[in-house]
Amino acid sequence: MIKISVLIAGRHATSISLEEEFYEEFLNIAAEMKMSRNQLITHIDRTRKAENLSSAVRLFVLQYYKEKSAAPK
Repeated sequence: MIKISVLIAGRHATSISLEEEFYEEFLNIAAEMKMSRNQLITHIDRTRKAENLSSAVRLFVLQYYKEKSAAPK
């Protein structure tokens, strides 16, 4: 488990705790979406249903890959 400092909407500093595997995939998704780490965190924060931001990031990563695997090829 690693702790990562992030900035939400360019002004709210906080931290999240993620397993290394989730953090690596989170960074991969940010790169695929051509977003910075903080831009993606802001997006997840604005659209999350989970109360905890770390949980919201995990669910976002899971949903991203579920949708990607279900997309027609």
